[in-house]
Amino acid sequence: MRLVLEKRAEHSRLMTVVSPLLAIGLSLIAGSIMFVMIGVNPAEAIYAFFIEPLTSTWSLEELVVKSAPLVLIAVGLSVCFLSNNWNIGAEGQFTMGAIFGSIIPVLFHGFTGPLALPAMIIMGALGGMFWASIPAFLKTRFGTNEILTSLMLVYIAQYILDYLVRGPWRDPDGFNFPESRLYEADHTMWMLGDGRMHFGAIFALVAVIAVWFMLTKTIKGFEIKVMGQTPRAGQFAGFSRKGIVWFSFLISGAFAGIAGIVEVSGTIGQLTPVISPGYGFTAIIVAFLGRLNPIGILFAGLLLGLSYIGGEAAQVTLGMTDKTTSVFQGMLLFFVLACDTLILYKVRLVKPQPTAGGAHERV
Repeated sequence: MRLVLEKRAEHSRLMTVVSPLLAIGLSLIAGSIMFVMIGVNPAEAIYAFFIEPLTSTWSLEELVVKSAPLVLIAVGLSVCFLSNNWNIGAEGQFTMGAIFGSIIPVLFHGFTGPLALPAMIIMGALGGMFWASIPAFLKTRFGTNEILTSLMLVYIAQYILDYLVRGPWRDPDGFNFPESRLYEADHTMWMLGDGRMHFGAIFALVAVIAVWFMLTKTIKGFEIKVMGQTPRAGQFAGFSRKGIVWFSFLISGAFAGIAGIVEVSGTIGQLTPVISPGYGFTAIIVAFLGRLNPIGILFAGLLLGLSYIGGEAAQVTLGMTDKTTSVFQGMLLFFVLACDTLILYKVRLVKPQPTAGGAHERV
């Protein structure tokens, strides 16, 4: 007896809905086994990850703070993935958005007033678009694999950030610490309430609504889907393959860049060698867990944001390391991708067929 994957005649609508739920369930089971292996009570760990952060107003605001960049980046990535362009470098575009947006508060800190922050956001979007345009150009001009180029550019962006905060952008009054000057009040993100929740949540909601409208109500959205699913049919319809590559990468880069400058100006208040806990990579999980649907991405972003807050709570209450959170998120990505296979394939149990002549004849 053996298991085989048999291709379905058409996508399974049932598994499209069940697959994310199945992935979450399997992640909880595998995570519980991991918690037992490291000597932690699974029930206490799952409570710390998913229940404890929902029990106070402060943690709910932190959930929004953590989820906003994930949703913003993932919505942009969904446009790329739906068009069959695999942008894996959102983390680098996030970093470059933070760098470009920080040009004003670091180099032109005298430029203040109501236009300063909007200018920073525009600069952040341009930074992300610039970094995303590199793999787009390499793919359309030379046919280079965008997975490799976008991923490698992540590390280049991180080295650029590290060089700047340790070198020319280091705060002269910062006692030689590797960090930029603190941003002025006009260079920090507009706050929502008395906690740390800021206007980045509004940007994420606007991005969700705008991309949902584009994908469902416009010709451009239809073009993206057609070129992603049946490129040959799209070419017969007169759609431009290169145009879709550029459009999807620039949209994705713009959203990641905005997320970068929003995170720096809203949460950190300056540039440091590390400005992201891996938002750009985690957003890939968010995009697929949300079925590449902007509305689904909103809820998936809240779920993954909950894992960040829960991971921090587990470190405090149960003494776990931050690596445990990363492993748990990795498990979730693995099961999401594995369960997605069931949308296109069904599992069958096959009995081995006996040979025609019985036992093999000796020669």
